[in-house]
Amino acid sequence: MILDLFFPNRCIECNRIIDPDLLVCGLCFEQIHFTHFEYSSDDVIKEKCRLFFPVENTFGLMKFEQDGLSRKLIHELKYKNRENVGKTLANWTIERLDFKDESPDILVSVPLHPKKLKERGYNQLHLFTETLSKFYEIPFDHDLIQRNHYSKAQALKDKKHRLEAVNPFSLSKPISGKHILLIDDVFTTGNTVSSIAWEILNAGNNKVSVMVMAVDV
Repeated sequence: MILDLFFPNRCIECNRIIDPDLLVCGLCFEQIHFTHFEYSSDDVIKEKCRLFFPVENTFGLMKFEQDGLSRKLIHELKYKNRENVGKTLANWTIERLDFKDESPDILVSVPLHPKKLKERGYNQLHLFTETLSKFYEIPFDHDLIQRNHYSKAQALKDKKHRLEAVNPFSLSKPISGKHILLIDDVFTTGNTVSSIAWEILNAGNNKVSVMVMAVDV
């Protein structure tokens, strides 16, 4: 196409011209540090989650490193209007993830506040989640969890809003007897997934597993 001729797709790391459906060239792809975690095995995500709530299984695709390519990929996805990054990360996940006999019932991604969603134009987790849903034939629900408060830098919050942030999520409808796979972009402290997990667990006889694009190890 004419646009490809004048504006060719380039590797987000080294700027080398690459195929239109790729994010990085072959050489830079080798720089991505995948975790090689097994969904049903113990890993650093499961260890951290268990400090806060009873978790079934966990999976993290990449190691989130300060100066690594994984950080740049997440940044492109969230802040550079590159929603397609989510689909590529989902395909990389599909190549590495086998649920075996422990498939979840529903895929649920961490929501954005409506104001943040309007600002960004898309939830960076939706295309990732939908791609996994199609491949594994597991339904997704983008509306199950709602974010109650618009988040901003913690230092800018007054005391009232810091207290509100203690319970920033809620369920939009009843749910019981389901195994929910909760999906987020980066796992750091585990506070976000823990807040949502307890809403799901307290709603009924549910189970929660966690998947992230990258884990800060």
